[in-house]
Amino acid sequence: MTTRRGALRAAAAMAAAAGAAWVRAQPGDDKPFPQRPLMLWVPWTAGGGTDLTLRLLAELAGRRLGQRVLIENRGGAGGTLAMPILQQAAPDGYTLAQMPQPVFRAPYTQKLSWDPVRDTTPILQVSGVTFGLLVPTGSPFRSVADLLAFAAAQPGRLTIATNGVGTTPHVVLDTLFARHGLDFIHVPYKGTAEQMIAVSSEQVMAGVNSNGFAPFVDSGCLRLLATFGAARTKRWPDVPTMRELGYDIVAMSPYGLAGPRGVPTPIVRRLHDAFKAALFDPAHIAELAKYDQEVAYLDSADYGRSMREVYAAERRTVERLGLAPAGA
Repeated sequence: MTTRRGALRAAAAMAAAAGAAWVRAQPGDDKPFPQRPLMLWVPWTAGGGTDLTLRLLAELAGRRLGQRVLIENRGGAGGTLAMPILQQAAPDGYTLAQMPQPVFRAPYTQKLSWDPVRDTTPILQVSGVTFGLLVPTGSPFRSVADLLAFAAAQPGRLTIATNGVGTTPHVVLDTLFARHGLDFIHVPYKGTAEQMIAVSSEQVMAGVNSNGFAPFVDSGCLRLLATFGAARTKRWPDVPTMRELGYDIVAMSPYGLAGPRGVPTPIVRRLHDAFKAALFDPAHIAELAKYDQEVAYLDSADYGRSMREVYAAERRTVERLGLAPAGA
């Protein structure tokens, strides 16, 4: 019995050493991971709230990893343009990407070569966002009801901007207007800044965005009619939620970080631990608060389960709204 226990202990030690070797080395190398800067792809243009919070998160995580975590922006296509990069990248831990909710919706609305669950390795969930419905400060619209009344009285004239086709704001608007048998003209933008400038300059009548609208509201350029969370925000406690107003809409679009499919477990742990420490760093929490975000942490396993659940739920959403392409 003693001999068998000793053998088991030896086997366990060998397995642990083999796992540690994945963190220490790349093929032909005995140095610890990471040995060069990492790349974190952000599928939005630079300067928006999500981009800014992820830049700080990357900086803080890089300090713990001992290597810089560089940010590369690839905006457009509703936040899905980092997925082809993950699909083609080596699973060595050096390539990461933000996983916004549209990546779980897009495969049901268009033909794509990638799968957000099959082609990724979850690292951790980070946060969610605060969505808001906004109008120029000089707009005659003082409420969501005013927008709907205008759409009913003047069909085909109401223009509303979002951060892209197939994004959560787009889906939420389709849901809201479909429930009332109304239409609106959807005006998609690649980035938050250009979208909010378009709304504040009255190029469009209204806009729905997340995070990045805060400076425009606080400076008086935009009026916030409603937010989409389950409760009122701490930053704008006088602004009602869509649910409060009777529209039964709640959206916070949680997001996290992932690597390519097949990243070895020890490297996932190393990345997870570094980004988790950065996530809970007081500086990062304060940065999230600037955009009325809170930590929504899930570890690698729980985030993976959540990704699968969200992916299944998005199929139901697309089918309910009739967004699937013909013949799909």
